Order: sequence, then structure tokens, then C-alpha cells
Amino acid sequence: MSHEITNWTADDDGRVEAAIRRGASRRDLLKMMVANGAALAAGSTILGRAERAFAASPKKGGAIKAAGWSTSTADTLDPAKASFSTDYVRCCSFYNRLTTLDKSGAAQMELAESIESQDAQTWTVKLKKGVTFHDGKPLTADDVVFSLKRHLDKATGSKVAKIAAQMTGFKAVDKTTVEITLASPNADLPMILALHHFMIVADGTTDFSQGNGTGAFVREAFEPGVRSIGMRNKNYFKDGPYLDQIEFIAITEENARVNALLSGDIQLAASINPRSLRLIEGKEGIALSKSTTGNYTDLNIRLDMAPGNKKDFIDGMKHLVNREQIVKSVLRGFGVVGNDQPVSPANFFHNSDLKPKPFDPDKAKSLFQKAGVLGTSIPVVTSEAANSAIEMAMVIQASAAAIGLTLDVQRVPSDGYWDNYWLKAPVHFGNINPRPTPDILFSLLYASEAPWNESRYKSEKFDKMMLEARGLLDQAKRKQMYAEMQVMIAEEAGTIVPAYISNIDATSSKLKGLEPSPLGGMMGYAFAEYVWLDS
Repeated sequence: MSHEITNWTADDDGRVEAAIRRGASRRDLLKMMVANGAALAAGSTILGRAERAFAASPKKGGAIKAAGWSTSTADTLDPAKASFSTDYVRCCSFYNRLTTLDKSGAAQMELAESIESQDAQTWTVKLKKGVTFHDGKPLTADDVVFSLKRHLDKATGSKVAKIAAQMTGFKAVDKTTVEITLASPNADLPMILALHHFMIVADGTTDFSQGNGTGAFVREAFEPGVRSIGMRNKNYFKDGPYLDQIEFIAITEENARVNALLSGDIQLAASINPRSLRLIEGKEGIALSKSTTGNYTDLNIRLDMAPGNKKDFIDGMKHLVNREQIVKSVLRGFGVVGNDQPVSPANFFHNSDLKPKPFDPDKAKSLFQKAGVLGTSIPVVTSEAANSAIEMAMVIQASAAAIGLTLDVQRVPSDGYWDNYWLKAPVHFGNINPRPTPDILFSLLYASEAPWNESRYKSEKFDKMMLEARGLLDQAKRKQMYAEMQVMIAEEAGTIVPAYISNIDATSSKLKGLEPSPLGGMMGYAFAEYVWLDS
């Protein structure tokens, strides 16, 4: 409080903030100021503070429409099967996890009251009491056991089945206590349970189209590939949500998404291409939210198909990618140079000693000659579905043409890209969302049996190290092993990570509360619960 207010105390300050939280108006605050005898000269200071407090205080009410960039007729409300950003947003709206991650990447309790272990192998989960599903059913330990066990059932088709496989034992100790046993120690379990796929569903659920969770919003409508509508859960166990209604759609075409925001048809446009910022920056009524947490678009060369079955071709491509140019021109500076492995500089375990392959066209040409690919035409599949992938492909294509290599850049529609081309085409682009730990990234993307092994990388040594590092409680030793594994990926896998991309979401300036998250843009896809409209 200002030094000009001689008779205003810290307790008075707290009463102002409490009054604002209870819904006090500016007139109410003025009455309070007078009642406490504050000098009139101090009025502007108090009211100025009140203005700032009003602006920062969530307000209840209102409805918004928000747009992501990916969609499919396979959109799902089954958390175990979620694979698109649209799925994640909806699951975060309708369900809760045992834990969630704060801005620093640390695990915080959500449905769990506590998660504890003495040996990192047997974990005891205490659930919060008084939590109910949308249909009124109370949350119990049986729901948690059911939700986690179904990831182990192949019939479920869980996207994190390989990660969940380490959970070998589940026991409902009592109505609000669950014991989870792992095949081997893993100190990361509280962070693993924060993944979107581990949302908790009601025991015995077989129809997931209703989205019956404990989450902040109750499903009103769900049309796969089209939209979803959620209404505020009046029985929610947390303070939020603040919005009465959230409608979520996907607008895959970049310009259309930006124009929808500028015209006021939507209040949040996710994942804005840096080149579109000129259309947005400086526009009245538009705000930007930026986070650099490990999202990247990568060029994937399958090791089990030509031409990726020739190591010289892959090594040549790694020297052909002008990473600095991609960051500077394609990303307009909204990113940092990548070193061909998935652990970004934002992560504690990032190997900063691993330098990216230098842009060296002459060396690339020499390697392509050894691989026998010069004079041939190599298809490269790209799409707007992967952020900035088309522009990256153009930059690489130009560099290839200069040394006599023909890259046939094939631009395909966003619709169906992830089903028909990603993981399948010999040379194609992917787009990976941030994950909180190296173990999760390696398990999903680089283990020999990883479900999203983009280049079909297989290494018994890597698999063995991943399991060993997972159980280490010695952080220094763990960091050393993860650093070595990052080198193995950069040297041996067929994935090229030119840059870690800053995620930019654009919103109406009336939409407040959006903050960066280590789980990705749109506040780790959980924005719906935390944002509010400022009238």
C-alpha cells in the first residue's frame, strides 16, 4: 500500500481483496475506505489498486467459443484414446487427473489428496473426499483402479499402454485409498499420472460419449470432428470454473482461425503461426500468450524403409537442415534451435552439451553421394496439420536443390494426416506436444516398442538404459544417463528436430487467466477451467 496512506494497514489491504473476491463493487470499496478513515488524498491510490485487483480477480459467467487446430472424425472423449489437441482440451474439461503440473513442472495434487512411497515402487494414493461425477456418483478408489487398469487391456487401445505397463498392481485399500505397485521403482509416478490419458473415469464405464467425469464442465454436446459444448459443473470440487459455457471447435486452416478471432467469432485461437503475428499484433482487443515448453515439429525418416535404410542419407539430411534459418525465418524467432532429440532446454534433463549438426551442404552432398540418392526424387510428405511443417519443408527443399538433391515436397490436407501419413510415409513431418519427463518422451517415441516411434528406432541398449534410469533416485546419475540417451537419439534415430517451437495462443483481450504450462499451449489444454471473461 502507498506510503501516502498513513492510517491504512496490511489488514485493511487484506479486507479489500477479500471484499473483491466476495463481489464488492467500486462503490462498496469507497465506502470501506471512508469507514476506515483513509485520507481522501489516498483515494486514487486505493482505487487504482482496486482496479488492478478487479482486473486480476476471476469473474463468473459468460460463454466463449475457442478453436484448436487439429480435428478428426475419430475425436474421442475416452481419455485413454486421446491423441489430438482437441481430445486433450475436452478431456481436461470433463475429467480430472490424480495429479496435475504447475507452471514450474512440479506435480500438484488434483483428485489425489496425497501420493506417497517409501521405495518409489509401491505407492499409496489418498483421494480427496466429497468429489462426485457429473451423474452424481461419488468418486471412490474403485474408479481409480478401473481407470488405471483399463490401460493394460489391449482392447482399450490406450495411447499410453506402454507407459502404464509398469503399473502391475492395483488395490483399493478402502473407499478413498489406492495402492499402486510398479514393476520396478519409478520416482516419476506422480508426474506420469498428470498425463491427459490418465484422467479418472467412473468404474465400469463403457460409453465414453457422455464424458461423465468429475471435471469442471458437464457435457452438453459432442460431435466428433465438429464441436463440443460444456456447461459449468455446479458441483465442482474446486473454485472454478468461471465460464458458464465453453464451446470448442477446430479450425485447421491457419488464416481462417486468425480471421475468426479478429472477427470476434471465437475468443481463443490456439497455436498461431509466427508469420500470422503481423495480422494480430497491435490489433485492439487481441492479446497473445507465449510459452516455450518443448513443443516441436520434426522431420521423420523411417529407418526400415528406403531411403532411410541408408545411414548416409539420414546423416546427410541432418547436415542439410539449416536450423538457424528455420528459427529466424520460419518461426520468426519464436523458438530455439533443436539438437535432434526430444528433451527441450526447458527441461532439467536437457543435454546442453549435445550440439546440433551444423548446416553443411558440402558434407551433406558427400553423404548423399555415398548413399546413392543424388539424381533421384525423394518424396517428403508435409501438411498444415503439423505446425510450420510446410515452411520447414520448403527451406530444406531449397537447400537440397542447391546441391543436386530433389526433394518432392508433397503437401497433403490436414484432414486425415495423422491417420494416413504420420508414422507411415517414408519421409514425413510430425508434431510432438511437450511431455514432463524424459522417461515419458522416450517411452512414447523412442523405445523399440514405443507406440509413436516415428522413425522405427530400435536399440536394446537404449531400452535397457531407459528402464534403469527410470528407477534411479540419484538425480545426478539419472541426468548423466538421460544425457547419453539424448546423444544416442541424435546420432542413431531418423528424427530431425530443427527447433523447439514457442507456442503462441491468441485471445480476445477480455479473456483473462491464460498462463503458460509445461504440458503445452492452451494452458496445457486445460484453459477452460481457469479462464474468465472480463466485462
